[in-house]
Amino acid sequence: MPRLMVCFDVSHIQGAETVASAVVFENAEPRRSDYRHMRIRGDWGNDDFRSMAEGVGRWFHRRVQEGKPLPDMVLIDGGKGQLNAALAAMAEQDVARVAAVGLAKRLEEIYVPGRPAPIVLDDDDPGLLLLRRIRDEAHRFAI
Repeated sequence: MPRLMVCFDVSHIQGAETVASAVVFENAEPRRSDYRHMRIRGDWGNDDFRSMAEGVGRWFHRRVQEGKPLPDMVLIDGGKGQLNAALAAMAEQDVARVAAVGLAKRLEEIYVPGRPAPIVLDDDDPGLLLLRRIRDEAHRFAI
């Protein structure tokens, strides 16, 4: 079970004022002092993949610069595209060794790097409930 998890979400208002959020959970409980908002600096409008990459890259860059512990797991709000964008940003920051998964909202599918098909858990699975809780908190915080 991952002890320290971070979840990233991207939000915008009709393609403008894009922000990324990062929420941190420790032992399955929110660690609000580590929550972060990031205004997306790129001028690409509603490009969720590029916005996700920027937010993830900036968060990890700062985390490494400050010498703070890296998470055991990264949860990305989104499917394969968002997850791949986040993985690329993590590789640029030399933190590719951190486990990462994507949670797609529509069917609550879990995307894992290197696995062609998503994982689908029962709606009442405790692991899925935790991932949803963290993802929903990242979404709430982004808005």
